[in-house]
Amino acid sequence: MSSRTIKEIQDEIVDEFSMFDDWMQRYEYIIDLGKGLPLIDEQYKTEDNIIKGCQSKVWVHAEQENDKIVFTADSDAILTKGIIAILIRAFSNQKAADILDANTDFIDEIGLKEHLSPTRANGLVSMIKQIKMYALAFSNKN
Repeated sequence: MSSRTIKEIQDEIVDEFSMFDDWMQRYEYIIDLGKGLPLIDEQYKTEDNIIKGCQSKVWVHAEQENDKIVFTADSDAILTKGIIAILIRAFSNQKAADILDANTDFIDEIGLKEHLSPTRANGLVSMIKQIKMYALAFSNKN
């Protein structure tokens, strides 16, 4: 597996989104991305892994493989599942320090925040926060 930087993956996501003219197409694309999400194992669908501040249920699990963090997730809402899929694509299989250093401007570049309801936008911020928290926890272990 090629180890691309978070920035490279984010740029690729921005490029993909720029191909769509309208938000309906983008929503459909987000939902499609959700279908390809690396799913969380049922045993990790626990209260501990639920992201607080999300309108729908979102579970995120992280484990360390060698020096990289691998994320899996699931959600009971199709759009939310797509949103977490985008984040996981950008941040999974990366080193903890890189995840902590990464900026999340690409979310604004694809216009995600402005096209989500306020509660979903808050949920998005919570998902990013949680991913960074996992990275922090793993970087402290080493």
